Amino acid sequence: MDRSHKPSAIGVGASLPQPSVDIQDNTVKATLPTGQSVTIHLYGATVTSWKTANGEQLFLSQKAHLDGSKPIRGGIPLVFPVFGPPPSNHATSSLPQHGFARNSTWEFLGKSSSESLGKDQSQEVLSVKLDFGLSHGMLSEEFRKAWPYEFGLVYSITLTKDALETTLQVRNEGKQNFEFQVLMHTYLNVEDISKVRVKNLENKNYVDKTRGATSHTESSPALAITQETDRVYQALDPTVPIVVSTADDKALFSITREALTDVVVWNPWAEKAKGMADFAPDDAYKNMICVEAGTVSAWQTLEAGDAWEGGQSIKSRL
Repeated sequence: MDRSHKPSAIGVGASLPQPSVDIQDNTVKATLPTGQSVTIHLYGATVTSWKTANGEQLFLSQKAHLDGSKPIRGGIPLVFPVFGPPPSNHATSSLPQHGFARNSTWEFLGKSSSESLGKDQSQEVLSVKLDFGLSHGMLSEEFRKAWPYEFGLVYSITLTKDALETTLQVRNEGKQNFEFQVLMHTYLNVEDISKVRVKNLENKNYVDKTRGATSHTESSPALAITQETDRVYQALDPTVPIVVSTADDKALFSITREALTDVVVWNPWAEKAKGMADFAPDDAYKNMICVEAGTVSAWQTLEAGDAWEGGQSIKSRL
């Protein structure tokens, strides 16, 4: 029977434009058809660039070492298995500050992408996920001796049109339990630090490293950065976003976490910036703020054969 209002045929075989992945010079770059991109250096699996329609979202020092000689100053260095200077009389005590993940060359494990239609059935939703791996056997001899545990790390970086997600899976592949800490040391790019506020930290406890690692409670509903700042906010609800906004309350970034209950807020300010050889220009502290999701106020214990996973999702210019 011929129907006068029969539905139109659904096209078969047509596919949405796909993300592209380019690998060269020890870097992996993924770009969405809509123009957003992310660049990762295999050294440290360090994200060094995240570009959206509004431009570059991450800060990278002009003097950052990109040749694998030192950890990269800027982007998103990955801290594992210890945050800060290792404590004495601990399994990590022979490791450098912030551990070995940011000081080791990772393996690119591959990509996966997804596509779907948006809620209105007309706008495609695209994402690309890049996986990187690091294991005990890939470490330098120095690091293997300093931390002799059998482990496997899979670091997944997912780029969507409006967000960047970074997730770390830690596996204990040996027969001994081990303790670890994790931090995603995110350097956010801002136009003017004097006009930036950090919200959703009010009434939260923090350790202030600029005041002898003493404990305090945040009193401000919108934290302004007016001097050297190095605070570890503890026991936060990961589902409540940390919002970086302008002084007139325009949201710049929103950061939610999974299994990462600590957040470090850091800015070196003028004097300390001048003292860091790989930080440039000297006044670049005005154009960055670190809001770092992690689990660093205590140790995570991972039993033999077990796995742990944690991550963050950063949305930009909401």
